[in-house]
Amino acid sequence: MICNLCPRRCGALRTWTQGQGACRMPQAPVLARAALHHWEEPPISGSRGSGTIFFSGCCLGCVFCQNEKISHQDFGRAVSLERLAEICGELVARGAHNINFVNPTHYAHTVAALLRNHPLPVPAVWNCGGYDRVETLRALEGLVDIYLPDLKYLDSAAAGRYSAAPDYPQAATAAIREMVRQTGPCQFGEDGLLLRGTVIRHLILPGQTAQAKAVMDWVAGQFPPGTVLFSLMSQYTPWGNLDAYPELTRRLRPDEMRSARDYMENLGLAGFTQERTSAREEYTPPFDLTGI
Repeated sequence: MICNLCPRRCGALRTWTQGQGACRMPQAPVLARAALHHWEEPPISGSRGSGTIFFSGCCLGCVFCQNEKISHQDFGRAVSLERLAEICGELVARGAHNINFVNPTHYAHTVAALLRNHPLPVPAVWNCGGYDRVETLRALEGLVDIYLPDLKYLDSAAAGRYSAAPDYPQAATAAIREMVRQTGPCQFGEDGLLLRGTVIRHLILPGQTAQAKAVMDWVAGQFPPGTVLFSLMSQYTPWGNLDAYPELTRRLRPDEMRSARDYMENLGLAGFTQERTSAREEYTPPFDLTGI
């Protein structure tokens, strides 16, 4: 396949076994982990966990990525579409409330084929970095039930410095508008679990509370109350080689999280906030081919 799935539109030739381009991945799905995950937002994790399937590779280049082993180092194992369907079934049999495709942007073709040919008995979650093409997302309409995108930046300079994607703000805001158009307002089951809708995440970076407030202003201004949920995340943990980014070599200060949390409350954004205790390395899943 000649790949233009993500906003980079690099036109790379991705054969079934050979990967090129921004994501470095072949056409075949490469997975690093498939397991029940209890650390998503409450209406997604529920009591039994979200059935998370982690794809390897990434079309972003976030210098602070906690999933570096799979996003930068490309650890994982290629599987067939049939095996991927089996994995979904195994997670559902273990009680997964939903099937949660993590970092699926460069595998949109795989997710679409899977959901068309192997419909799920539980909601399908698209858990992404927000760097998606609207045209690619439209091919998923009617297949994805819950969109769980990041909105990392509204500042092109920060997006270029930290994720090698200065066009991120334009791409992500357009993508999120398309996601919300597809899902409509959030819908919940009698058990309080999310059945359909969009949850927008923002990870606060050290010294970037102004960025967090700008993101919240955008969400509040774009979507009427009750349309989306907002998840303010404080789990940032210094990770990898940050010698060139000394401003990112510390965790959040209590006043930074408090300022952002108060701002969210004053805006009236419905959603979730993390405790600072989430900023621990053990919250990053072990990528060891579990469930593959």
